[in-house]
Amino acid sequence: MTDAALAEFKMPDVGEGLTEAEILKWYVQPGDAVTDGQVVCEVETAKAAVELPIPFNGVVKELKFPEGTMVDIGQVIISVGTPAADDSDAVSAQERQPVLVGYGVAASTSRRRPRAASPARTADTSRPLAKPPVRKLAKDLGVDLTCVIPSSLDGIITREDVHAAATPLSPPTRQPVQEAAAPASYDTAREMRIPVKGVRKATAAAMVGSAFTAPHVTEFVTVDVTRTMKLVEELKADKEMQGLRVNPLLLVAKALLVAIKRNPEISASWDEAAQEIVRKHYVNLGIAAATPRGLIVPNIKDAHAKTLPELATALGELVSTAREGKTSPGAMQGGTVTITNVGVFGVDTGTPILNPGEPAILAVGAIKLQPWVHKGKVKPRQVTTLALSFDHRLVDGELGSKVLADVAAILEQPKRLITWA
Repeated sequence: MTDAALAEFKMPDVGEGLTEAEILKWYVQPGDAVTDGQVVCEVETAKAAVELPIPFNGVVKELKFPEGTMVDIGQVIISVGTPAADDSDAVSAQERQPVLVGYGVAASTSRRRPRAASPARTADTSRPLAKPPVRKLAKDLGVDLTCVIPSSLDGIITREDVHAAATPLSPPTRQPVQEAAAPASYDTAREMRIPVKGVRKATAAAMVGSAFTAPHVTEFVTVDVTRTMKLVEELKADKEMQGLRVNPLLLVAKALLVAIKRNPEISASWDEAAQEIVRKHYVNLGIAAATPRGLIVPNIKDAHAKTLPELATALGELVSTAREGKTSPGAMQGGTVTITNVGVFGVDTGTPILNPGEPAILAVGAIKLQPWVHKGKVKPRQVTTLALSFDHRLVDGELGSKVLADVAAILEQPKRLITWA
């Protein structure tokens, strides 16, 4: 029997629908001893940065790819010498590599197209991602898939994307778009070029797809939130809220949840393929978060069922995890409505773009002391402007107005959180 066997660890599927990931950082080097569950590297997908634990013990033999390399799902990224279990010189990933909880699929059940694995090869990102029927449709319509911008976060081109690309505005015969060559030289002291990839690339594609797929409507309301600000201070002193994240965003989130409860028709999505509206009896509340890697929107699962302390706890965990860059892909899937707090940047309001697949997004502007007519007299009051963008296929003007008006009414008179909840 040999003294050791060679175990190979493949790039796992760290999120549904992903096909590749970039190796950001190696935490081990050849010759290092590793143990089952030890984090060996950090990778970035189109959804988030994720740390990968290795599922066996041994000594690192080889790192297959350097940092900064895009690697296909299923490719071997590291080999480890492990205590021998038999006379075999190598052990296949199917036989030795357990499936990692939360991400990873057995090789025998992989749904990915087969790809040639070579240590010196980086992922081929030039081939558009699309299913065979979609490729046939594109061929029939004369649409070059390399010219089509996918509307989904996973980067896979759908039938709707192909139809959108085949509009009369496009020429009958589409020629492949040649990427603009970078200038032969430029002043590096005055310019810097940053590759668009990972979270930023996925966000850009999703926002373009959303803006040109869902008909956006945005409504605005300016509201006196003085009583809400007083309630925030009172809650900070409440024993049940000690140690929790208590701020105006918490009460805005609760107000939106109550407004959705009063107007449940807004909690829905549009199924283009089935030509159906999908009503949802739950709310996964997304909170837009700016991170060094770009804008991400993790969501609080079943936020509608949480008490105020539970919502504060979940909000605090969501924000801290996002700031640390540790948000998991699962935390960004399944959102049903989003809040973006542009007020933290001193901005009065904006016209937010819908998160793909969601019916509405609420923008919260800066809260400022302004002159306001209160009880017949002009007084200084805490005032903010709210903006609600919604998908007009799902939400008409009446429904959108009711939801926005309810949120404003609650923030003006927060006691409605009790009477309306």
